[in-house]
Amino acid sequence: MKIHVYEGFRKTVEKSGVGRAMEHQKMIIGEYEPDNETSDFASADIVHINTVFPDSVIAALLSKALGKTVVSYGHSTMEDFKNSFKGSDLLAPLFKRWITFCYGLGDFIITPTEYSAGLIRSYGVKKPVEALSNGIDTSFWCKDAAAGSAFRKKYNIPDDKKVVISVGHFIGRKGIKEFVSLARKFPETEFIWFGYTNLSLVPSDIKEAVKGAPENVLFAGYVSKEELKGAYNGSDVFLFMSHEETEGIVVLEALSCGIETLVRDIPVYEGWLKDGCEVLKCNDDTFESTLRDVLLGKRKSAPGEGRKLALSRGYSKIGSEMNDFYRKYSPRKAGKYGKIYPAGR
Repeated sequence: MKIHVYEGFRKTVEKSGVGRAMEHQKMIIGEYEPDNETSDFASADIVHINTVFPDSVIAALLSKALGKTVVSYGHSTMEDFKNSFKGSDLLAPLFKRWITFCYGLGDFIITPTEYSAGLIRSYGVKKPVEALSNGIDTSFWCKDAAAGSAFRKKYNIPDDKKVVISVGHFIGRKGIKEFVSLARKFPETEFIWFGYTNLSLVPSDIKEAVKGAPENVLFAGYVSKEELKGAYNGSDVFLFMSHEETEGIVVLEALSCGIETLVRDIPVYEGWLKDGCEVLKCNDDTFESTLRDVLLGKRKSAPGEGRKLALSRGYSKIGSEMNDFYRKYSPRKAGKYGKIYPAGR
């Protein structure tokens, strides 16, 4: 069986979670059964569609016309489209109709969590919707003292200075305003935000928050995954104040590296992230006190449990579950070509 991960408009999404997910799929297929991955659309038996651009619709329709199995990935929802770019709240209902149409072109739909699966089903999608994590490369995202030291050296951060980091676009949904506001209350702590969005694309309040951030906030921009790994290892807290996610790949990265992780208590984490175990869950009223306690050493989660959770969403596990979906929804092709991923790997 030949599997093709469609990459139209890859440059547009490569710095987002969707781009990360596409990379993960190619790595999973390439690592565990390299003969099955193909860059040749024409020879593919199964086509993964990750984006909802017009070219992706054409690719899905052509795939169906040629008898290929189409896997639609539900990375986006109306809920996480809101509170992002200029006009996103106004356009959200139209976006919902569009993604419902796009996802429905697949023979089945994969989305990262049961939470996002429930949202997509509620839109009236008629095709099966399955929850499957985007996965995490736990061999790369891991404890690495040298990488952490290199990070602190690059940013001239003394060993005794506390560092709080976050990752994401400059959009309201990611909690960037709250991040900046919280930093003002901890002037002796370094706050670093990794990621970037052209400020002309975001509402004025987000632009003002970024431009008016206090001196202890650094916007480091988009960095390589090697540098981000160093940041996870060289910082004290990963603070993820996002209001809405379908999973949160950066949360998995942080947990895999063993950094103390604070997240907003939102529905997507229910059932797989436990407060006081893998993470500490907060709301607007408790972020400040919880962060202060963590920085003072008065409170902590169990980072070892976070690493265990990341391992449970490692590539071999995701590959095995994906193989089950291929067999379930494309039995003729799966039967003809055998296993996609070796059992037990």
